[in-house]
Formats: sequence, structure tokens, C-alpha cells
Amino acid sequence: MTSAPHFFDTHAHLNNQQFDTDRGDVRVRMSAAGVHRSCEIGYDLPSSQAAIQSAQENTTCWAVVGVQPNHPEVLQDPTWLDQLDAMATQPKVVAIGEIGFDLHYAIAPVAVQEALFRAQISLAATHRLPIVIHSREAHDDTLRVLRDVRHPYGVIMHSFSGDVAYAEACVAIGCMLSLSGPITFKNNSQMHAVVDAIGLEHLLIETDSPYLSPHPLRGKRNEPTNVPLVAAYIATRKGLLVTEVAKKTWQNANRLFGLADDNV
Repeated sequence: MTSAPHFFDTHAHLNNQQFDTDRGDVRVRMSAAGVHRSCEIGYDLPSSQAAIQSAQENTTCWAVVGVQPNHPEVLQDPTWLDQLDAMATQPKVVAIGEIGFDLHYAIAPVAVQEALFRAQISLAATHRLPIVIHSREAHDDTLRVLRDVRHPYGVIMHSFSGDVAYAEACVAIGCMLSLSGPITFKNNSQMHAVVDAIGLEHLLIETDSPYLSPHPLRGKRNEPTNVPLVAAYIATRKGLLVTEVAKKTWQNANRLFGLADDNV
């Protein structure tokens, strides 16, 4: 008898205020849908600390801590990196992120974003942790830094968006591509081509909850319960069973985060 698929949502923000009224119910729905593991992602120091607390309180949750490029105000605190360093030692912290570049909002100059990025990559290397990359309208800068540092402990391109050439360039330097709801959008031919071109061994799945709901839920609040829709779309395009996509992405995530590969 084949066991039910197990899904790993590698990127969610359940501490977002949109979940304040039903966070517990969301976790119940996740489990019922087969989403048995998830990562709560930090984007500044308070959210990173909250991610650790969520991981401590929920056996199926792990924490990712870091400062996103849209939060350069952290640099006003000379202790910010020491605080992050202390967080990285917590037992359920499995990566540093989300970190990188955001040239869409460009809240900080590129040089400031890069300094923030490189400092956190160095911290991740010290702790031998993977990094989770936020890259928006910044493909060239992201690749430039990643090619320079060659982080050896795993790199996740969060909610990957880009063409096949960019995807292949990321894979060539050892990145995993984490795919989210937009791959299911009917007119997203660029990402459809990426799904077709990139092997399952290089893929993860995520929701980025409460953002980026997949079709047919686009425009509604997203939650980890919906990550099987991402897996199902990958399976359809690749001519695979959804159980195959669930199993491989589950194994990929557990290996990357250094977790036991249970229940498969």
C-alpha cells in the first residue's frame, strides 16, 4: 500500500497578521492536506525571533532567520549581526534568510543591500547553514555575488522567477529553485518553460504564504495547505505522479536543511 504524499512548504510567513485569527486552524488544515513540514521565514530581527518561537512551539515547523534587503534600517543597530548570530545557534534554525537584493522597491542602494547580503552569507558559512535568497529584479547582482562567494552549504532561490537561462545559471552554481504559486498561472509561459527544463532534483516547493496563491485561488490569502497545488502543477507538466514530485521535493528539502527523511 502506497503511503499518502508528504509535502514540505519551504517558505511561509504564518506569523503574518493575516493569520492572527485562525493560525491554529491553518496548521490543522496543513496536516490534513499532507503538508507535514514547513519553514517559517524571517525578514528582520523581530520576525526572525518570532520564527524561532513558532518552530519551538510546533513540531512540524523550522525557522529561517535573516534580514531581507527591504529592511536596511537594521544597520542602524551595531549589534544586529551579533543578534542574528545568536539566533543561528538555536536548534531548529535551519537556514539564514531571506536575504539578497530587491531592486523593485530599492529601499536601500545596491551597495547597502550587497553589504547586508554578504555579511549574512558569511554568517551562514560560519554556522554551516544554507541561505534563502530573495531576488527581485536583481538577477545579475544576485548571480554576481553568488558566483563570487560560492556558498558551499546550500542556496535556495526563493519563489524563483526568471527565464530558463537564469534558472540554468543558478543550477550551475549549485542553487535549488523553490517554485511557488505563480508557476500555475495560465499566462506565465516563462516559468512554465523553467518547470519543463529543470530536473526535479533541483526543485523545492513553497507557498510564500500569505502571498502568491496558486491558480485557481489567485487573489486570495495563501496558506501552506495550498502547496500541493504547486506540486500537482509540476507533476502535470513533467508527466509525473504528484506523489513522485512530493517525495522528491520532500527529500530535497530535508537533505538541504539537515533533517531526518521520515515518513517516505
